[in-house]
Amino acid sequence: MYHNKRGNYLKSLTKIFVVAVMILLVGFTIIQNESKGNISAGSDENSATVNEDEQIANKSLLKFNDLGMMTVSWYGPRFHGRLTANGETFDQTAFTAAHKSMRFGTLLRLTNPKNKKSVIVRINDRGPYIPGRNLDLSRAAAEKLGVSNKGVSKLKVEKIIFSDLDMPVVALN
Repeated sequence: MYHNKRGNYLKSLTKIFVVAVMILLVGFTIIQNESKGNISAGSDENSATVNEDEQIANKSLLKFNDLGMMTVSWYGPRFHGRLTANGETFDQTAFTAAHKSMRFGTLLRLTNPKNKKSVIVRINDRGPYIPGRNLDLSRAAAEKLGVSNKGVSKLKVEKIIFSDLDMPVVALN
């Protein structure tokens, strides 16, 4: 019973943290655009006159450390509900990933170079244990990136760093 409550608590904290990161990413971009007067007035509502990544980086609140291309696979149904290496219950619908040595809580922006789709994942498990693979993604992350049908893909990987802090994660008891 205690373990289940702890798992639910960690799951809730994880969701809150990911939402807060996304709000920060979007919010600081909008503030930067408005302060520079660079809001696009074209017919395409999604077009922008300034690269959003550069705006965020210029604020020095977020930095993206390019880790290069990595070979990734995904895992899901067979592991759903089991414990991850950091003690959480694995949720295949969350945006998480496994890596052999990155610290738990590390945030990565993954980009599929073929379709330009990106997601942010949090390292919460160890693996993959198949030679030649660097990351195992949750099913949700793989689907969002459009790589769930392939099984193994090459993605651009960037580590997200907040204001020169390497680990912006709240410690739990």
